[in-house]
Amino acid sequence: MEKGYIQVYTGNGKGKTTASMGLATRALGDGKKVFFGQFMKGHKDSAYNIFENIDEITLHLFGGKAFVGNNPKESDKIMAQEGIKLSIEELKSGKYDVFILDEINVALMIDLIYKEQFDELIKSKPEHTELILTGRYAPDYVIEVADLVTEMREIKHYYNDGVIARKGIEF
Repeated sequence: MEKGYIQVYTGNGKGKTTASMGLATRALGDGKKVFFGQFMKGHKDSAYNIFENIDEITLHLFGGKAFVGNNPKESDKIMAQEGIKLSIEELKSGKYDVFILDEINVALMIDLIYKEQFDELIKSKPEHTELILTGRYAPDYVIEVADLVTEMREIKHYYNDGVIARKGIEF
């Protein structure tokens, strides 16, 4: 690609991670190299069963076994800090066509990573790399640098009826 854009998937509705995984699948189908890093999540979601066997995608989990809530532990902060540092290094390398950072918006909101680190990440983006940033609560400064912002809005969700996340559907 000559020009890579910055895409943001945010909002309270379901589908942000799913959309980014779909974009990764499309890119892989076109022979592109993909980086997929997930902040705040340490469990392998069902898509990993497929992605793990594809050489053109690099996968990293920057979180513990449980999804981080509003009160992160010190270990959550350490994993997020290691993750943002690795992500900046990998993005600078220029070897990826598509670079996805899942849940980075929430990690920014609860100060697992900092605006200064986000600014460094944006400065590190090679011209040809498509950068995808997901998660609820995208800060205004994330939206400002984006070329495309999609807000997933919940209208109705079976979770409200007590249905828990289902393997192969939600994770």
